[in-house]
Amino acid sequence: MPIRILLADDQALLRTTFRTLIDTHPDMEVVAEAADGEQALAEARTHHPDIVLMDIRMPRVDGLAATNAICGDPDLTATRVLILTTFETDEHVAQALRAGASGFLGKDVSAETLLEGIRTVAAGDALLSPAATRTLIRRFIATPDPLPAAKLDALTTRESEVVTLVAEGKDNTEIAEQLFVSPYTVRTHVQRAMNKLHARDRAQLVVIAYRTGLARP
Repeated sequence: MPIRILLADDQALLRTTFRTLIDTHPDMEVVAEAADGEQALAEARTHHPDIVLMDIRMPRVDGLAATNAICGDPDLTATRVLILTTFETDEHVAQALRAGASGFLGKDVSAETLLEGIRTVAAGDALLSPAATRTLIRRFIATPDPLPAAKLDALTTRESEVVTLVAEGKDNTEIAEQLFVSPYTVRTHVQRAMNKLHARDRAQLVVIAYRTGLARP
């Protein structure tokens, strides 16, 4: 089945551009559009898309508030949010990830990077642009927001090790090579860690790893 996408952006021309690009690929389709965060939440509840491609700056309800509402809705646990914006500030990156966003890209990315980003997030992996990664780490250095380390008690030693490597930005293949195991084994550890820590995806694992002190900038 194709990846089902909701476009949330207040600029109609951009939505049309994204729809045209996405609908030319058979593995994905646009199922709805929204011009603001309030409409995005309503359309998400109606269509249950796999991915919401979300702008931040929109009228009435912005993308950050809409992301928080979508990711906090128990009926939308299978829906992931990919932030696509021109405003990659420290505050926006941190707020978006804490709200539950699975990815963060600047609007200056190429068409191919955007499409691969959608596929990456739909597969359950985190996606952060280099700028978002840098600003996220600076944010944790400047304003730590700790979680109790006891939150990690449910993890096995190997799961903790894998989560630490995820927080360093390594993918499953890189982690597998470092730990001398198969990528499938790494993926299993990641999934178990997400279940135990109630993380939606790898992006949330990164946030938890830094906030608990498991990973350090």
